[in-house]
Parts: sequence; structure tokens; C-alpha cells
Amino acid sequence: MPYPDGRRTPETQTRPLLAQRRKEALRLEIAQEAVRLFTSQGVTATTGEQIAQAVGISARTMWRHFPTKESCVLPLLTAGLDFAMAQLRHWPPQMSLLDYFTQICRESELPPVTPVILDLIRMTSTDPALRSVWLQAHNDALPVLRELLAQRSNGTADDLRVQVHAATLNGALRAAAEEFARPPAAGSETSNDIAACLLAALRAASEGLPY
Repeated sequence: MPYPDGRRTPETQTRPLLAQRRKEALRLEIAQEAVRLFTSQGVTATTGEQIAQAVGISARTMWRHFPTKESCVLPLLTAGLDFAMAQLRHWPPQMSLLDYFTQICRESELPPVTPVILDLIRMTSTDPALRSVWLQAHNDALPVLRELLAQRSNGTADDLRVQVHAATLNGALRAAAEEFARPPAAGSETSNDIAACLLAALRAASEGLPY
């Protein structure tokens, strides 16, 4: 309960944080079970009720978190985007975009890419509903990217140049993830590294970016 003067006690300050972490953990568990079922029996054959049952919750609880069975995978699809956004908020002045991400790939630990995530990204290329969720995740990231690049260039998020640059960066991030998830060609002895895919995509994008 609050202190007499209205200040929140450490206990009341902690509760929202715990509740948010539990919510995020549940959403992630739902996403993982959804991908497992989608992979094993197909997206069409999987119902929302089956996903809820696999997690051990009611269908009503699951629908409070996600509007459709396909949208259940969203937490897994946004993990890489969330990481990129967080890094861009600390983009040092006078450092190019490519140099900055090269440094990140060399010195920082990138988000883990699990087989579940790879399976999911592959499925977005063949299932229209999952493709829509994947594209929507990137579309939702565009306003954040526009704001970040606008601050960088002392412009506004509505500037056409900023919008084009944000769309280019957004597309590079998506293309890198899809390239990394693509199965290797038959007989190929090399495997793509997520950092290599990311830097190759950003290198291609930066050819037309002034950052």
C-alpha cells in the first residue's frame, strides 16, 4: 500500500513490473506452442483452442492476448526488431550506420536465433496469414524508425527522405532475417551467420543512405 504521503511503496512499485514480466512470459510461451503446432500439423489444421490447451490456459485467456491464432507468433517475430530499435537509440554521433552495426555484431551478443524462430520465418514465406503478421510487425516498426532517423538528421518523421530511409532500413532488417532462415542449398557446406546476413543487408542498404 502507499505511504501516508501518497508515495508508492517498493512493493507497489514492483507489482506492475512483475505483472508485465509474467504477461510477456505467457505471450512468449503461447508463441512457441503456436509455432510447434503450426510446424507439426500445419497452420490451417491448428485451432486457437489447441494452442491454448498446449499452454495450459483457457481459450478466452489466449484471445485476450492475441486476436487471431496467426498473431500468436508475433512475440517471436518482433524479437530481432526490438533489439535493432534498442541499439539504434544508442547510435553514436559521427558513426555511420554500417560501422555502428559492425561494432555491435563484433562486441555485443545478438538475440538468440532458435530453431523455432527459423521455422517460423520460413513459414512466413509460404503461409499468407503468417506472412501478413510478419509484414505487419515490420510495418509497426516504421514509425519508430522514422523518428530515430529524423532525430539523426535533424528533420521530421514526415520528411520524404526520412520515410524512404526508414523503409530501406526496415527492408534490410527483414531481408537479413529471411536470408538467414533460408535452408542451405543441397550440397552446400557453408551456413549463414545472422551477423553476416545483417551486415550484408545493411551494406546493400547503405549504398543509397547518407548516414
